[in-house]
Amino acid sequence: MTMNTVGRPTRPDAAAEAAAAPASLTGGRGLLQDEPLIFERGGWGKTGVDLPAPAHDAADLAGFVRDEVALPGLSEPETLRHYVRLSQKNHAIDLALYPLGSCTMKHNPRLNEKAARMAGFADLHPLQPAATVQGALELMDRLAHWLKTLTGMPAVALSPKAGAHGELCGLLCIKAAHEAAGQGQRRTVLVPTSAHGTNPATAAFVGYSVAEIAQTDDGRVDLADLAAKLGPDVAAIMVTNPNTCGLFERDIMEIARLAHEAGAYFYCDGANFNAIVGRVKPGDLGVDAMHINLHKTFSTPHGGGGPGAGPVVLSEALAPFAPAPWVVAGADGFQLAEQPAGEAAQAFGRMCAFHGQMGMFVRAYAYMLSHGADGLRQVAEDAVLNANYIKARLSGALTPAFPDGPCMHEALFDDAWLEGTGVTTLDFAKAMIDEGFHPMTMYFPLVVHGAMLIEPTETESLRELDRFCDALLALAQAAKAGDAERFKAAPVLAPMRRLDETLAARKPKLAWRPEAETG
Repeated sequence: MTMNTVGRPTRPDAAAEAAAAPASLTGGRGLLQDEPLIFERGGWGKTGVDLPAPAHDAADLAGFVRDEVALPGLSEPETLRHYVRLSQKNHAIDLALYPLGSCTMKHNPRLNEKAARMAGFADLHPLQPAATVQGALELMDRLAHWLKTLTGMPAVALSPKAGAHGELCGLLCIKAAHEAAGQGQRRTVLVPTSAHGTNPATAAFVGYSVAEIAQTDDGRVDLADLAAKLGPDVAAIMVTNPNTCGLFERDIMEIARLAHEAGAYFYCDGANFNAIVGRVKPGDLGVDAMHINLHKTFSTPHGGGGPGAGPVVLSEALAPFAPAPWVVAGADGFQLAEQPAGEAAQAFGRMCAFHGQMGMFVRAYAYMLSHGADGLRQVAEDAVLNANYIKARLSGALTPAFPDGPCMHEALFDDAWLEGTGVTTLDFAKAMIDEGFHPMTMYFPLVVHGAMLIEPTETESLRELDRFCDALLALAQAAKAGDAERFKAAPVLAPMRRLDETLAARKPKLAWRPEAETG
């Protein structure tokens, strides 16, 4: 029990509190209010705003009269409280460490948010004349400059909206380059077994067939298998570096050499660029195309379906095929090259209607300016240090998937340590929710059985890392002590108990209906 300066208890004993506290009559838990769906709140016969009856009927609108809106009527306070209560049920990086491996869930500096909301950035319209948005175009030009500088690549396409969209952009550039060179017969893309699922999916979407590259016992690309599968039909290889096992591909330059020797291009998945930013230039490693997740590496908001931004840096060989538009600086200021002429004569087309995600550009550029070159280098160094600290602290209780040597920005464990406990990776992850932590990435990469992929990022302090590790070590001890029921029941303290996620994915309920209609 914690005492304040006048001797009164400020933190009741948790066990005694739980035993003494009756179930609430409202379904709430103290300041955490129970909250139904907005459709279940009632109020169908009222509206939160009083409007006068229209003076005329809608006969002149033919069949375009809108039916009654299927939303309950709420007052402004009711509406505000509804969404505040929902927000209290969500985990967020502002609440605790968010260890999703391969996602880089780092703290978002509020300075970046303030910059993105500045007049002149927040209220832009994509159809404004270029003369009225010179500041925005200059920012895009400066952002492009630093992305090229950090990667050692001569060109960048800013318009892709996210990682997979960037992959699509890169592969379309590769396809256009092969066709321009009379190599249209190259229809195969090689992808490691541990790759992000978007890699083979994007290749298939472009029209390529996909072949897997085997993995070595230490979690890296099997060079012999790669060399055996390269041939005149291969258009590209897609390799993530550091890879999805959290390991640096030591033979990355040899991988690039083999690909180029076979006439293929090297696409690097840049999802894990946070581990090497400021330390390594992908262009120096032989990369031809790589997307950069601005919403990960450069701290812009991540999660909830967007927004995102996935600019693609391109080698000299692929630069002519970059999609329009791009910013061009001239004597009369900044313009956008949007037509297939001049520098854009070989552009494969467009990735989207306009120019990309301006808010993401502002946030990323603010992040770069506030860190500087030395700060961005430290970002990578601290991200790797934090991941290795977690690996070191947990390795005595959990089993590292690849124990030999350090990891990069994320620590990967398998489920061998759970054998005989009756507890699964999913059970363990659900128990983490009761401890106030979002679970790590589970069952990915698929090459590791029962995978637990933890990425702390560089923004976590030693105190927070220890708090996280202490919780996981305590849970591991409970699992090994035979307390399987605790894990099978978890989470018990969350707003919702364990859900049937498989059923939810296969038979989602996408529209609410009153119980009378659903039976």
